[in-house]
This record gives sequence, C-alpha cells and structure tokens, in this order.
Amino acid sequence: MNTLETAALTFNREGYTDQALLDLYRAILLPRMIEEKMLILLRQGKVSKWFSGIGQEAIAVGATLALDADEFVFPLHRNLGVFTSREVPLDRLFCQWQGKDKGFTKGRDRSFHFGTPEHHIVGMISHLGPQLSLAGGVALAHKLSKEKKVSLAFSGEGATSEGDFHEALNVAAVWDLPVIFLVENNGYGLSTTTAEQFKCAQIADKGIGYGMRSLTIDGNNILEVHRTMQTIVREMREKPEPFLLECMTFRRRGHEEASGTKYVPQDLMDHWEKKDPVQRYEEFLLEIGVLQPDLIEEIKKGFKEEINKGLDIAFNEPPVIADLSRELADVYVPVTEPPKAPVSEEPRELRFVDAIADGLSVAMSEFDNLVLMGQDIAGYGGVFKITEGLMDRFGADRVRNTPLCESAIIGIGIGLGLKGYKSMVEMQFADFVSCGFNQIVNNAAKLHYRWSQGVDLVVRMPTGAGVGAGPFHSQSNEAWFFHTPGLKIVYPSNPHDAKGLLLAALEDPNPVIYFEHKALYRSLKGNVPTGYYTEPIGKAALVRSGAQVSVITYGSGVHWAVETTEKLGINADILDLRTLLPLDYEAIAATVQRTGKVLILHEATLTGGVGAELAAYISEQLFEYLDAPVMRVAGLDTPVPFAANLEKMFLPQERLETQLRKLIAY
Repeated sequence: MNTLETAALTFNREGYTDQALLDLYRAILLPRMIEEKMLILLRQGKVSKWFSGIGQEAIAVGATLALDADEFVFPLHRNLGVFTSREVPLDRLFCQWQGKDKGFTKGRDRSFHFGTPEHHIVGMISHLGPQLSLAGGVALAHKLSKEKKVSLAFSGEGATSEGDFHEALNVAAVWDLPVIFLVENNGYGLSTTTAEQFKCAQIADKGIGYGMRSLTIDGNNILEVHRTMQTIVREMREKPEPFLLECMTFRRRGHEEASGTKYVPQDLMDHWEKKDPVQRYEEFLLEIGVLQPDLIEEIKKGFKEEINKGLDIAFNEPPVIADLSRELADVYVPVTEPPKAPVSEEPRELRFVDAIADGLSVAMSEFDNLVLMGQDIAGYGGVFKITEGLMDRFGADRVRNTPLCESAIIGIGIGLGLKGYKSMVEMQFADFVSCGFNQIVNNAAKLHYRWSQGVDLVVRMPTGAGVGAGPFHSQSNEAWFFHTPGLKIVYPSNPHDAKGLLLAALEDPNPVIYFEHKALYRSLKGNVPTGYYTEPIGKAALVRSGAQVSVITYGSGVHWAVETTEKLGINADILDLRTLLPLDYEAIAATVQRTGKVLILHEATLTGGVGAELAAYISEQLFEYLDAPVMRVAGLDTPVPFAANLEKMFLPQERLETQLRKLIAY
C-alpha cells in the first residue's frame, strides 16, 4: 500500500528562483502551523471537530499556486492549503470553524463545507464525489466562453469508488472539458485500505479507460506537484481536455481526530513521517542556502502572530443569533421580478407538448447564456421531440446530447451557474431522476442557504401514468422533492401555464423542478400567447368557482376534477395549485373558507403525498371553516402497473367520483 518510493524526497529546483522557493515555503508552512494550533484547540474543547491534512500540504498548496487566482478550485476536508494559498482571511476561516456569523455559512455548516466565490473556491458536501461534476460545469463554461482557463477538483482515493467519479470523468472526456481531477491517494478511506477500494495498481491507470491523459506523482514533493501542475495547466489552456492526476501521499492522522490511527501499522507511519512535505522541504532549502534558521524563526513568528490575531477575532465574535426570519429568507435567492405579461395579444392554439417546446425556443432566444442538456435532445429532439430543431437553430454547444449520467449532468448544470450560465436538464423520464437525486436535494437545494450561492437550474421531468409505460416510466414522484427546502416545484395543467411557468422557471435564479405530464402532451390543446411571458411561481389558479365543495389539485387532476364535477352536477371550486413548492396558502385558505368542504386530488400515491401536507395544514389552520373532514383521493399505494385495466385501477378517477358523492352528502 502506498509504496510509490521508499527513498527520501528529492527536490529539483530547476526553473525556480530563490524567491519562488521561499514563497512556496511560506505557503506550505502556514497551513501546517494553523493545523498544529487547531489540534491544541481541539484538545481544549475550543474546536468541535477537525479533519487533519498534516502530511498532505504539498498537494493543496502546490496545485493551487499553479493556477490563476480566478480559476475555480473544488477542495475537500484536508485541503486547508487551498484556502491559505488563496489568501482567505484567517479570522473568517476561524469564525467558520466556530460556527460564527462572520464565517462563510452564518453558522449553518461546518469546517470546509462552504464556498467563497470571491476566492474562486467551492467547498464540498459530505457526499463524496459530487464536486467533480461541478468542476466540469465550470470547465464547460470556460469552453463556451472561449476562456483559456481550467478548473481543479480534488478527490480522495476512496471517493473514486463512487459513481460520481466515473460520471464526471466520462463526461469531461467526451466533451473535452478543461478540468483537472486531482486524486490524493493517501492510503486510507477512514480505515479502508486502497486494496479494498480498487484493483488496479494506480488510480491514474483508470485514465486510459476514459481516453484522458493521466499521471502519478509524489504528492509530498511540493516542487514536483507545482511543476507538474504548471505544465498540465499550460497545455490545457491551449488545448482544452481533462487530466487525471494522482498524487501519492499519506494521512498521518485519523480520518478525523476522534477516529485515531490504531489501524495503521507503525512501520507505515514511520515511513511516511520520513517524507514529511514541510520538514523535508525546509531541510532542502537550508541545505542549498536559500533558508536560514533565523529566517525560519522570523517567518514562524509572523505566522504565529497572524494566527493568534485571527483567533482573537473569532473567539470574541458573539455566537450566531437564531433569527427565524433570516433563516427562512435565506433558503431561496430573493425574486423581485413581477410576472411578465405577453407582448402580443394574439394567442395560438397549441398542444401541451408544443407549448413546452415553444417555451424552450423563446427562452433560448431570450437568454443567450442558457444551455440545454439531456439524453438524445440534440439532433434527435428528445424522446418526446420537444427539443426538435433547437440544435439547428442554437448550435450543438447550447443544445447538448449527454451520456447516460443524470448525476453528472445535473452537477454540470450547477457548475455552469457558478460562472453565470443558466441550464436546463431534461430527464428522459421523471423516474430516472433517482440517479441524480443527491445532486438535487443535497447540493442544488442547499447552496443558497449555506453560502448564498444561487443555482440557476431547471430540471424538466416528463411524468405520470395513463400511457401504459409501467413501473419505471410512469411515476409521479413530486413528493420526493416536496420535502426538500431550497427547491421550487411547478406542475402545470394546461398549455398556457406550461409555457408561462417554464419561462418563469428558467428566469428564476433558484433550482426548479418542472413536472410535465406525458399523458397531456398530445391530448390537450389550449390558447398560448406568442413570445415571452411568465406565470408567477407560487401562485395557484382558480379554474372553476363554486359553493358546494373545493377540489384542490394539480396536473391531470385538474381535468379529472372538471370532468367529474360536471358529470355529477356539483358546483365546485377547483383550485389548480400549479406550484407545489412554495405552496399558495392564501389561495388554499380562500377556497376552504368559501365552501367548507375540501377534497384533495393527485395522481401520485396516497401515503406521504402532497395531499397529506395540504390536509394537515387545512386541519390545523382552517378547522373552524370546515363542515366535513378533509378527504383525499390519490393513486394506489402500489408501483404503477403496465396492463391497462391495472393502470386504470391505480389511477384515482373512479375513486374520485365516490369520494365526491360522500363529501357532498356529509
């Protein structure tokens, strides 16, 4: 394990002036001194947790300093040297680790789980791997903008077992993205050895499988890391392509301090202590006369004062104030733009599917920074032909076929947003979004709340049953996302709203999940304004007004409600929610107060559905207006079956009639 070489580090100073060597020494020493101080504070109970990078500093420092200051870096827990090399203020770093308001996440996340756009750093989330495709998104933005820039994403050797690693590298290779995937091979994923993680001799060996260049180097030799990175970056700026760089190193402390290192053989620990990147580099500089003992003391004294000054500021900062209004307000990027009325009063009759296609076409003209991505959406036009012709009009750069990798493409969409682009990702079927679930609910949904980063992303979701497509092409899975703060969910029921809500979603700087019912695509027509207009996200629409009962629904449920109430001669309020997150509680309250009897209808399965939340809200907040129990009608609590008679039983239409009669008679 980790036996790249047994000899002591050998430094080659060719091409480095004395000043450059000293600058690298200062850069590698500072994170080591900060870490040593943090370990003391941890023992004193002044720091809650620490992931040590002692012994790995050469990688973070050498790689970061090889980049331009405006090139994005995506570091991990043990990459303190990225932050110090980018001159992130120490007092803010210390406040971050203390959970203080002056940190980067206002006390909402810990350690290195944050981004600082002004320093072009985007931190990780705890799920290892998703940051790799975000770096790919930034690299795609560089390529689209014709910038001669690269992005850099760190990974541990353990995370190379994750599917996100494969997806990110595969897309980067297929699209020739200028992104460096730097793997710190430090021997252990917590206590799991490399022999238990992968079978190949080196991680760099995987590069050939992706058709990308790769290399293994000594990650403890700062000159080798820095020189190698400079060469790679220089070449990639001229010829955009990805690179897999494996840096051999060792984690000399536990995964985090509480883990300890009892599982590490002592001889292995001794071996890597002899290759300490800071001490060996210091000895080298002393040996060649670039560094003197008194200068070492002077540098250390200055760093110690800087560290203590930052700590004094952090410790004197008051605890973060728990402000409910601020917490709720920061979940979303504020949207102040009012809905945009149609410029033309001349509507056209369009099918539901054509209204969505028209919305995408109008948006591509309106937003020249909008990129569409999805499987088969380019020349083929998508499986439902919604994007047909768009590649011919707007080019293959902006209408992009993707490999089969939902997680990476959503991640690339998030990464594009870091560079000011908008993106739309089409799920071929809403069911397939489970393969990209983590990127949506743990990355996109939380970025603004954590560190004020908007995510200008729309995920289109062809959804719903009624077309005989079976369990994996028919699910209405909106409830999966309904529970996740930070997302917006829209679900139009007619062509007019399909276009207007899609344009609003693409205009919105927050992540929006856009559901479109497949059964409505070619069965429903309606008048749709030409040109650009938006319908307000978060506002329901009253489809019918009546006094006997309120039917609260969305999507296909709107049409079932209209048909059934007309058939039964019921004078009903029919409220089309249109937006599921955030809900229009004002419109919900108004219809309940008008009729006093409420039925909630949706196609998705009953248990845990959106209707359960609506019923709870009405019971808690509007009980005094009710003349009967709140009733729900929904899909069966089964997977969606294939055979027509089984699917008909799954869907709620027949149960809707029974429940309406029961509610009216109550």
